[in-house]
This record gives sequence, structure tokens and C-alpha cells, in this order.
Amino acid sequence: MQKPVERSEVVDIARYEQTRPQFREEVLAAKSRRRVLVGEHLNFLFENHITVLYQIQEMMRVERIVEEAAIEHELATYNELIPPPGGLSATLLIEYENQALREEHLPKLLGLEEHVWLKAGHLEPLKAVFDRSQLGETRISSVQYMLFTLDDAMRQGWQQAAREGTLKLAVDHPHYTAEAVIPSEVAQALAEDFA
Repeated sequence: MQKPVERSEVVDIARYEQTRPQFREEVLAAKSRRRVLVGEHLNFLFENHITVLYQIQEMMRVERIVEEAAIEHELATYNELIPPPGGLSATLLIEYENQALREEHLPKLLGLEEHVWLKAGHLEPLKAVFDRSQLGETRISSVQYMLFTLDDAMRQGWQQAAREGTLKLAVDHPHYTAEAVIPSEVAQALAEDFA
């Protein structure tokens, strides 16, 4: 189970600048074991404690956040990405090379929240639950947050499905259909999240 990021873990901007290169290297290594590309344009990053702490520190750095109330707000906002016990959470980046392509494709992806699945072997596929605040009426945001609440069967069958190559992320939207096998290194990192 992942713990929320606590205020005591967050350092001020000046101190963060000093430790950032090493911390960033550590986080990028962790992210490489938590990322799944589905097709060419949907990039899923499964969040955990260190990725959320990094998001908070980077937001403070970029936005020059120093006031305590604002720091607490960032903590509350990003801690929502920490998966609950037995679950996984992911940030989905919908990546198109330029603004024109984004404007063309994002409206076509309306309804995506009904079409993202986690599959493990012969088990019933598990639908992602999207954060509805990121969904618009005419297009969706290029950044989406979602949760997968794994049942006992999915958690118990996880490792076997990973070994068999049947652990997958799938999208079956009319405008975008693709699936990807979750690599064993990623499967192992995610299993540690819900263990």
C-alpha cells in the first residue's frame, strides 16, 4: 500500500534545487518501470509515492510556491493520485506531436473513459475509472487521471498473467484501438503497489 506524501517530506525550493539533479534521476528511473505505451499516442504512467512527491516538488519549483497554504493545496491535489489499497492509479498523457494534431484528435476521443481496460489472462477485464473533472463536452484534456480497483482474483492472477504475457492495457475506443502487454518489470513494480 502506498502512503500519501507528508508535508515533512516536501523541501523548500532552494533546497530542492540543490538535490533536484540526483532526485530527478532517481524518479526518471522509477518512472521507466511504471510506464506503458498503448499504441502510438497513449502513454500511461502508474503513479506511486515517489512520482507524486516529484510532481509536488516540480510544481513548487515551476510556480515558485513558498506559502504554506499553497504547499498544502499541492499536497492535497497530488495525493489524490496515490492509489488506494489494492488499487492502481495512472496518469494518461495523450501525446500528439503538435497543436494541430491535438486539436484534430482530442475531440474524436470523447468517451475515452468508457474504453480503457486492464486485462489479466482469462479474468474479466477491469475498466478504468477516470477523474471526471478532466473530461469536457467537446474534447478531452490531453492529461487524464484514472484508477483501477483490482479485485482479489485480479491481484492473485497478476503474476501468472505477467509471466504468460497476458497482462495488458487495452483501449477499444472507435477512434483509437490498441493494446499493449505490460512488461514483466512494470508488472513487478505495480504488484508492489497493491501488495
